[in-house]
Amino acid sequence: MRYDSVLLVAFGGPTPGCCQKYDNDTCPGEAYCFVEGIAGTAESQRERVKDIAAHYIKLGGFSPFNELTFKQADALEKALQARNLPLPVYAGFRHWTPYLQEVIAEMARNGHRKILGIIMAPHQSKFSWEWYQQTVKKGIDAVDGEKPTIDYLDPWYTRKGYIGAIAEIIKTTSGEKLERAELVFTAHAIPQAAADNSPYTQQLEKTGEAVAQELGKTQFGLAYQSEVENSPIPWTQPDINDWLKARKAEGVDTVVASPIGFLCDHVEVLYDLDIEAAETAEACGIDFIRAGTVGAHPKFINMLADFVCEKSVISQVP
Repeated sequence: MRYDSVLLVAFGGPTPGCCQKYDNDTCPGEAYCFVEGIAGTAESQRERVKDIAAHYIKLGGFSPFNELTFKQADALEKALQARNLPLPVYAGFRHWTPYLQEVIAEMARNGHRKILGIIMAPHQSKFSWEWYQQTVKKGIDAVDGEKPTIDYLDPWYTRKGYIGAIAEIIKTTSGEKLERAELVFTAHAIPQAAADNSPYTQQLEKTGEAVAQELGKTQFGLAYQSEVENSPIPWTQPDINDWLKARKAEGVDTVVASPIGFLCDHVEVLYDLDIEAAETAEACGIDFIRAGTVGAHPKFINMLADFVCEKSVISQVP
């Protein structure tokens, strides 16, 4: 298959503009509607929706997620052009506009029939890969007339450019403090049952090992964030706040945290790490240094571009 387009498949975040789910008099705002679209409309979820929406409101009411993903798409398109592979790169979201179904319909209208998808989540679980693929399939099924086909890039959680980008950002952020600091990698918590039935935690460990080796560090921690509070089911542990308290008890006074499970600095990073975890660290007397996500770092984007080229060549082999 010779691909004619690339689709970044991502989570999404609330941006200005009414979703028209409620009328003007009762609309609770974009952040509330966004969280409600994920958590559901059941009465039992109402307080949870309000609590999480408050995180967004504290940071201005919206998320930079979509804009940052568009920047990744633009950078990737330019990197592909530089490699003589001039494919248009689209971005669609599971939980906010432009929704994946909208973008896939647009791609079909533009004549694209052979799409290469990139799931913008480095580590695989039901929530980070399978649900995305199901959403894309629904979008393709909804296309009138000739339907496009889609292949996906394989996971890239240990590919050199991804690892190199993380390591370089950590070095730049922490400077001389890195040598004496304890290194911790974070990712989104998921239900333990989902982790037990996916390679999620193992892939996170391998990413952590690769980055630590690149940095010359022999030890690192792995912690989770953004767990659903008061959940009746167990989630992956330890929580980053509990991890910080435990390390303080062991005498650690400097921590460098790198959110390897996220690809851009959106609200779950900006709030859960930069506010909540930072407050925990301050209370413990820990110097807390949060490294940035890979975003549109050249090493990361070039890794994706090279991988797309590899996949394009392989797809044309008889």
